[in-house]
Amino acid sequence: MTKMSDDTENNLAGRAAVAAGAAIGSAAIAAALLFVKRRRDKARDARSLPSPTSTAPHFPAETD
Repeated sequence: MTKMSDDTENNLAGRAAVAAGAAIGSAAIAAALLFVKRRRDKARDARSLPSPTSTAPHFPAETD
């Protein structure tokens, strides 16, 4: 037969494990969402730039 204090300790340990798992899961989801957003932003920025050509200068000509 188990004591009431043993049940309480196991219950608290179980709750702590569930809370830790939830925190890790939430952090993983947040990291994945940030990663996807960053990739989407980079792709959008790359589309907004004009395509490079071999005849167009990439910098203005220097003047005296």
